[in-house]
Amino acid sequence: METLEFIIYPDGRVKETVTGIVGSSCQEVTAAIEEQLGVVVKREQTSDYYAQNTIESATVATQSNYSDW
Repeated sequence: METLEFIIYPDGRVKETVTGIVGSSCQEVTAAIEEQLGVVVKREQTSDYYAQNTIESATVATQSNYSDW
């Protein structure tokens, strides 16, 4: 599940935490929000950022036996 969490501190700072988005696509998701909030002072990537989407694939080998009767 994709989650965006915002903590707004009394001095106006905003802490944004993104979970459930794998890879750098989290920056695409949050770009418009961050633009509206102001200047990004610090960015820390989580382990989800460095994870890669896994694509599973399988190769099926078939063999046909024909006999000339």
